[in-house]
Amino acid sequence: MSHTSTSHSTAITLPPVIFGTSCLGNIYEATTFTTKLEIVKACIENSPGKAVFDTAGKYGAGLALESLGKCLEELNVDPQQVLISNKLGWYQVPLTTPEPTFEPGVWKELTHDAVQRISYQGILDCFHQGNALLGKYTSQLASVHDPDEYLAKATSPEEEEAFYQDILEAYRALAELKAAGQVLGVGVGSKQWKVIERLSKDVELDWVMIANSLTIHDHPAALIEFIQRLHEQGTVVINSAVFNGGFLIGSDYYNYQLVDPATEKGKSLLEWRAKFWSVCEQFQVSPAEACFTFGFTIPGISSVALSTTRPAKVKPNIEMATKSIPTELWETLVQEGLIASRI
Repeated sequence: MSHTSTSHSTAITLPPVIFGTSCLGNIYEATTFTTKLEIVKACIENSPGKAVFDTAGKYGAGLALESLGKCLEELNVDPQQVLISNKLGWYQVPLTTPEPTFEPGVWKELTHDAVQRISYQGILDCFHQGNALLGKYTSQLASVHDPDEYLAKATSPEEEEAFYQDILEAYRALAELKAAGQVLGVGVGSKQWKVIERLSKDVELDWVMIANSLTIHDHPAALIEFIQRLHEQGTVVINSAVFNGGFLIGSDYYNYQLVDPATEKGKSLLEWRAKFWSVCEQFQVSPAEACFTFGFTIPGISSVALSTTRPAKVKPNIEMATKSIPTELWETLVQEGLIASRI
């Protein structure tokens, strides 16, 4: 099962499951190289066809790119047999402080820091550095990483407009890379989908990756309509972080923010999750399977990006794409008031 886009004369075929690589950059915990190698090996061995990896200069300040390249080389993987997507905007620099400055507390045991470079030249620098870190491999899909977070740093409407122009300049660089045949497709990865909507009016996007915005817990009707529009115009849509940063399957973090049970928001999230797990148990479906299927079967979604620190989880993750979920589960979730309706 794969979905093809022929928008803007670019054909991108993606498998149902794309492999996220934040774990290769030591997110939340330092992962040994041996484990990273096993994760990448499991991705290659279990992928139906070409394995697709989603990475970024932000992941471990370039460590994920470096680890991915080393793992693929050690496994003797033909560069033609993998598709690498690199989300650009963070540039690796020497570490001069005890902790990296770019996302304190998130990345563990790093030897570099990262600085944001979103501009015409900055994106080109990130692209070339990314390929250098990958070694004998190159990224074929390129995008600007988290333009929403970049815009959110603005302290006035004028500054926000200037930042938006920086992003458009970054896309001018990506369009030139594509025209020169150095990348196959240009896209965007963002947590705030409204920023993707805004960009889609100004930039030709071959694919979009929506993170943390489209899950069984949170799926705004306006976003579902937007995805339908993207699909109709031939843009590939990847759904990422269908577990709300792991929270829906047991993590203490909801969209990378620690959940505090003492707050109203925290209490409400934990109550929702407990009811959701109870319904899943009733139908002998794992919460992960329910989250994946919900996020994958929304009309217009091509693929789901999944990340794991456990090599043994890779095969079951891929198998979720073909798992059949009883209709009664969705009906019960609606009855319990946990979801508005089955899409």
